[in-house]
Amino acid sequence: MEIVSGISIKKIFLDNQNWYNFYSNHNGKLRPAIINNVLKMLSCGTRLMGYTKYLCPDHRDHYLVVKHSCKSRFCSSCGKKATDMWVANNYEKLPDTTWQHITFTLPNKYWDIFWLNRDLMGLVPAITANIIKELAHKKKVDIGIFLAIHTFGRDLKKNYHIHLSTTLYGMSYDKKMIKKLYFHHELIKKKWKFFITDLLRRKYKSDELILPKSWNIKELRDFNFILDSLYSKKWVVHLAKSSNDRKRNIEYFGKYLKRPPIGETRIKFYDGRNAIFRYLDHSTKKMKLIKMAVAEFIKRLVCHIPDRYFRVIRYYGLLANRRIGNDLPAFNRLLSLANVDSKKKEKVTFRSMFIQAFGRDPMECSICKKEMMKCWVYYSSKSFLGSMHNRIAQGLL
Repeated sequence: MEIVSGISIKKIFLDNQNWYNFYSNHNGKLRPAIINNVLKMLSCGTRLMGYTKYLCPDHRDHYLVVKHSCKSRFCSSCGKKATDMWVANNYEKLPDTTWQHITFTLPNKYWDIFWLNRDLMGLVPAITANIIKELAHKKKVDIGIFLAIHTFGRDLKKNYHIHLSTTLYGMSYDKKMIKKLYFHHELIKKKWKFFITDLLRRKYKSDELILPKSWNIKELRDFNFILDSLYSKKWVVHLAKSSNDRKRNIEYFGKYLKRPPIGETRIKFYDGRNAIFRYLDHSTKKMKLIKMAVAEFIKRLVCHIPDRYFRVIRYYGLLANRRIGNDLPAFNRLLSLANVDSKKKEKVTFRSMFIQAFGRDPMECSICKKEMMKCWVYYSSKSFLGSMHNRIAQGLL
């Protein structure tokens, strides 16, 4: 096969029945979330996902059919829209103040534990948030925190870590004043190491932990030996420089949260058998190319698809749902930001994105320029899509 241009994840999955072959070889071993999200991505923008028909009120023979998108995080095109919506919504929501970005990482020997015990992925975020909240508590203030769970590195390997952003100003408990905070790197790192080690030890003692066979654990003493040896190693907790650029902070999170693990612009080569993509090597700070067989490429991508209802983005402190209605406005008033950015951002829709991309309104009749009206909507069911999986995966539809 010739090298193709405009390489997309969807194209790679469908070409040579790559996804169908991968699915067949791993049948019964793939999580339902993987199958559902890949199926949505392959069906995105086709009539299989459903469609809406619009008619011009004066020219009934002039109509427009808009095929529904899949809204899957694994779909590059839907991920772009979801990212724009998240950025727009949070730009209004988050305080315009000084923020600090903190990255919590783990020794690589722990990475496999999170794939064998996926419930752990949902427990760690609260640990990181509580570390920061506890430090703020010593100053007797509340702060705003939002974080993202990442499961991959730039080379798509398994690498569970947390990206957290916190306000560096806190609100006193009586809501009458604000205080500036400073977080000590070594103190955060010590607490992080302690709480993760304690979590794993408790899970093991309660017989809730599946361990890699390579660890060769026979009793608690063996497990404690490994925990102690890893505890003594260097754990990387990176505190970025504080920033007043709220927009940049939000966009940094957004570009990773609502899209597939790899941006399609990073895929540089595909010949039907292998894929090559570029990534930034953090150790050398240089861009590198990595080549892998298509089956391995698919494997590395799909293992990072979160389970249904799993919240990749989480909010704590002043940004928690139960507090954002009353406490956040009080915080903004203390920051003298009550009226900042009060203008409502335009909702990101298919229509607004089309206008921005092509400079014309797709809902406008090309003859009389009147707005076309919705006249018919067809929704696809999950059971219908599921029944068509094999045909879709083989490119028969």
